[in-house]
Amino acid sequence: MRLLGEGFEPAAHSMDLATVIGLVLSWALIMVAIVLGGSPVMFIDPASMMIVVGGTIGASLIKNPLKAVLGTAKVVSKAFSVKLPDAEPLIGQISDLSRKARKEGMLALESVEIPYDFLGKGVGLCVDGVEPAEMRAILEMEMFARAQRHARGRAILDGMGQAAPAFGMIGTLIGLVQMLASLDDPSSIGPAMAVALLTTLYGALISNVICLPLADKLKVRAEEEMSVMNICLQGVMGLSNGDNPNAIDQKLRSALSPAEREPPKSEEEAEAA
Repeated sequence: MRLLGEGFEPAAHSMDLATVIGLVLSWALIMVAIVLGGSPVMFIDPASMMIVVGGTIGASLIKNPLKAVLGTAKVVSKAFSVKLPDAEPLIGQISDLSRKARKEGMLALESVEIPYDFLGKGVGLCVDGVEPAEMRAILEMEMFARAQRHARGRAILDGMGQAAPAFGMIGTLIGLVQMLASLDDPSSIGPAMAVALLTTLYGALISNVICLPLADKLKVRAEEEMSVMNICLQGVMGLSNGDNPNAIDQKLRSALSPAEREPPKSEEEAEAA
């Protein structure tokens, strides 16, 4: 089998440096500020950690099914890696597929290697002769299912981002109660005040440095995936309807920004490639 579409590479995992740099930079600056202000040991309090971390996880388990919570790590991994083909070479492959189908017939696409699974599924439906309306329904259902999975993972992270500051406040109230109840014992005021303040700090850090930014990154990643899948959907529908390859190419390129667009190949260039 050979691969159509010059420059098109199979979708492979690549590290999202923006996520890594953002997390490392945020925590590094926070730690530097802590070290410059005194001993870092004073910012470690097991009781505060148990209140915030345990409470956040517990609240997530209450609000969501156990399977969804346990699968959050897999969803979060999408914020650290990219496994999507670039749109420009993907469009080039779809254009080449449409030219091959027009020249040799739809069955000729059966032997073509297509790395991106969603496009491969759509082309397979074309080869099998599935009606366009039914084909659209099948592909849109898969897009909807993927969007739902992404949304569920984002919702869990958003919920944790909201719960962490709330449990930080609960810890603050617990610490204040303990402090007020032991005013006659000066030695107990310090630990109680540490619980009161550090739980708020832990809650804010978990929410604003981890959960909410990762939830926003997953939203961006989901939008990117839906955009690529929509390009494939429109391309496959044009392929199924027997549209002109140049018309398919122009239609798909309209989804790209001007900076991403390359001049479409002429028929002669496509055949030469």
